[in-house]
Amino acid sequence: MREALTRAAGQLAAHPDLRPTAVQDATVLLMHALGLDRAALIAHPERSLTREQLADIQRLVERRLRFEPIQYILGTQEFYGLQLKVSPAVLIPRPETEILVETVLARLNKSVPHSSQPHRDAWDPPQHPVRVVDIGTGSGAIAIALAVNLPQAQVTALDLSPTALDVARENAAMHGVAGCIRFLESDLLAAVAAELAFDAIVSNPPYIPDADAPTLHAQVREFEPAMALFAGVEGLDIYARLIPDAARLLKPGGLLALEIGCGQRDAIATLLSEWAEVEFVPDLQGIPRVALARRPS
Repeated sequence: MREALTRAAGQLAAHPDLRPTAVQDATVLLMHALGLDRAALIAHPERSLTREQLADIQRLVERRLRFEPIQYILGTQEFYGLQLKVSPAVLIPRPETEILVETVLARLNKSVPHSSQPHRDAWDPPQHPVRVVDIGTGSGAIAIALAVNLPQAQVTALDLSPTALDVARENAAMHGVAGCIRFLESDLLAAVAAELAFDAIVSNPPYIPDADAPTLHAQVREFEPAMALFAGVEGLDIYARLIPDAARLLKPGGLLALEIGCGQRDAIATLLSEWAEVEFVPDLQGIPRVALARRPS
C-alpha cells in the first residue's frame, strides 16, 4: 500500500498544477479506492493490494491527472459541518460561502447548534416562520445549512437547472430537511414573483467576469458548470437583475445577503445605493465577500 501511495503521489506531482496537493490527493484517492479511513491507511502501510485494487487506484489518479476535481471524483464535499453529494451538475461548495451562511444566521438571530436539531419532515409553516429564499441553490448547500440551523425557517430553494435541483433534494433528504425545503425550478426569483414578504433572500450567484475564464484553474474552468460561474463582462449581470427583484419581494426591513467576488465591493454598493444598512463582511483574507442590505421601511 505504501508503494501504491508513493507511485500515485509521484504521478500527480509530475504536473506543476497538481504538485502542491499531490500527496494529499493521492492519499484521499487511495482511501476512496480501498474503502479505508485515514487511520487504517496509516496503521497498515505494508498491506498488499490486489491487481484489481491497483487498477482502481490508477483509474482515479488518471481522472485527477485530467484535472477532474477531487470532490467530483469522490462525489462528496463537506460544507458547514454537513457532508453533501456533489456532481458536475453543481458548483462545489466553498469555505467562503460558509461565511455567507454564518452571517445570515447571525443576522436572523436564530442560530442554534447543528447537533441539537431534530429532523424535520413536513412542509409545515411554524407559528412564526422565517421565510427565506436561496437563489441558485446548486447542491442545496446554503438552503440545507439554513434549514438545519433555523428550525423555525421556511426555506425555498431556487435553481434554473433541474439536474442541480435533483442533487439538492437528495442532499436535503440525507440531512432530514427534505420536507421543509421547497425546491423550485426558477430563473432567479421568477417562480416566487407572486409571493411577497420574505424575511431574507440569500444567494451565491455567478460573479466571475467572462474574460477571466482563461485565468481559472482547469479543474474549475473545464468541470464546474459555467452557468454557476460566469456573469457577463464585469461579473455583475446577475446582481443587476437580482437586487431590484429582491427589493420587490422582501418585507420592509427584510435581509438581502449576497456572496460577491473580489473587487466587486464598490459596484455592488452602487447597486444597493437605495437600500438601508448596507454592509460588507470580509473573508479570512480581508476581501469583502458578503454584501448585506435591508429593504428600507
